[in-house]
Amino acid sequence: MTIKRVGMGPRMSKAVVHNGVVYISGQVPQQTLTQGFEAQVKEVLHLIDTILSSVGCSRASLLSVSVSLADVGDFDVLNAVWEDWIDPENKPARITVGATLTSPEFKVEIGAIAAAKDSSTYD
Repeated sequence: MTIKRVGMGPRMSKAVVHNGVVYISGQVPQQTLTQGFEAQVKEVLHLIDTILSSVGCSRASLLSVSVSLADVGDFDVLNAVWEDWIDPENKPARITVGATLTSPEFKVEIGAIAAAKDSSTYD
């Protein structure tokens, strides 16, 4: 059994690759905390792109995405950014919920699951 942990920090890994699946932990913005909801969503989706790329995957590999919004009133803005970002030929399943996030500065948190290639080849 091969389990690869990517970007392991003190509490969690950014992603875990096992048995042909990439599990991406919930990503929150770091650089755009004062720039509004749309900027935060774009940053978080960029972080997911970076993680996917680090394991040899792309948006086309996404199977499922979970989105948590601090304010469900931002749902339409989320969808507009999402529709520009997502691979139109390979749309994943998605759930979006309203949630109290871990910091009031965070307006969005997004986690994902993607199909992986051979997990033994990842750094």
